[in-house]
Amino acid sequence: MTAGFFKRTIRDVPLEGATVLVRADYNVPMKKDGTIDDDLRIRASLPTLTYLLSRRCKVVVISHLGRPEGRDASQSLAPVAERLGELIGAPVAYAEDCIGDVAYQAVKQARPGSIIMLENLRFYPEEEANDPGFAEKIAKASQARYFVQDGFGVVHRAHASTDAITHFIPSVAGLLLEKEVKTISAAMERPERPLVAVLGGAKVSDKIQVIEQFVGVADTIVIGGAMANTLLAYKGFNMASSLVEHDQQEVLDRIYKAAAKKVGADNVDSFILLPTDVAVAQSTDQAEPRTAVAVSDISEGMMALDIGDDSIESMVKVIQAAKTVIWNGPLGYSEVPAFAHGSARLALALATQPGTLSIVGGGDTADFVLKWDVAEGASFGHVSTGGGAGLDLMAGKKLPGVESLLDAAK
Repeated sequence: MTAGFFKRTIRDVPLEGATVLVRADYNVPMKKDGTIDDDLRIRASLPTLTYLLSRRCKVVVISHLGRPEGRDASQSLAPVAERLGELIGAPVAYAEDCIGDVAYQAVKQARPGSIIMLENLRFYPEEEANDPGFAEKIAKASQARYFVQDGFGVVHRAHASTDAITHFIPSVAGLLLEKEVKTISAAMERPERPLVAVLGGAKVSDKIQVIEQFVGVADTIVIGGAMANTLLAYKGFNMASSLVEHDQQEVLDRIYKAAAKKVGADNVDSFILLPTDVAVAQSTDQAEPRTAVAVSDISEGMMALDIGDDSIESMVKVIQAAKTVIWNGPLGYSEVPAFAHGSARLALALATQPGTLSIVGGGDTADFVLKWDVAEGASFGHVSTGGGAGLDLMAGKKLPGVESLLDAAK
């Protein structure tokens, strides 16, 4: 057993010369020309693959890409196989199916110490249906002695390649999965304090349980993005044309009641830190100018699209005092540069504080920091490859794709 992790990993089983089936999460963003826009998830899988190759394993990689309805050449994993080969410095064989004789023969003909990537699992609806018959076909085609779960971004789902497959092959965790679970769990359960949670994105409803969990464990919660619009509206501010969820009254009552119980009613507004000013515009058009106004002065027809300059400075002061920061969700409409100021300033604060453990989670947030950071994410303590899985883990939920793995030895 690896210290601090409750499942067996690839370090705990005899792998020398074995055929190993690896579930990776290569659901990477693609450009319109069919090339990969961001290869973080591929790069993050390299330690596990390198470990297996060093033990002369025949490595069979499975993944999904996008949400195809049946077989769709535009969502083939062939470009991913090519990019993986470039990153790992060796050719990666590619099979045009993930089950049946095509996949079986590709694996059979491969040499020990090589990688074979099978085609997109989601070309088959049985994958998302957690169909045991489909999982058995994958197992047979792979001819694998062990299954390695290394796709952190998919372990919150009970699919054929995350759950059912574990009934056919002895199943252990890869190094990425282990790192993700240990890092996020430690930050929630045993953080170096002060712990600051920075939450953004579009919807409160997507992160209710995470917010409630942070009320219990964080020292300060900073709210931005459209989430802040909903909380500001709840507190009586006129948000004009801003994106607001108007059906969260009961949830927010509960959250603020819990916060008051923890820190006292007089301290809630310094514990859950909302913007005091926002950047507004009439639309999300690239040409719209950025105008900062107090949250009490948002005029009709305006949309709050980022936190304002005063709010940015308040946030940075809180961050500078933190020892652990967990960031999930952009603080504004960061696709437009004029409304990415809050997110960029937070990224800068975290990147220039080596004494602070920064954990960046969520697909949109990870995409933002990777484009912002010339060091491709190395400026931060941990850039998570999981969106929903990270949120579920932070919320204290069980992850089906982790629970189904072999327990660590007592």
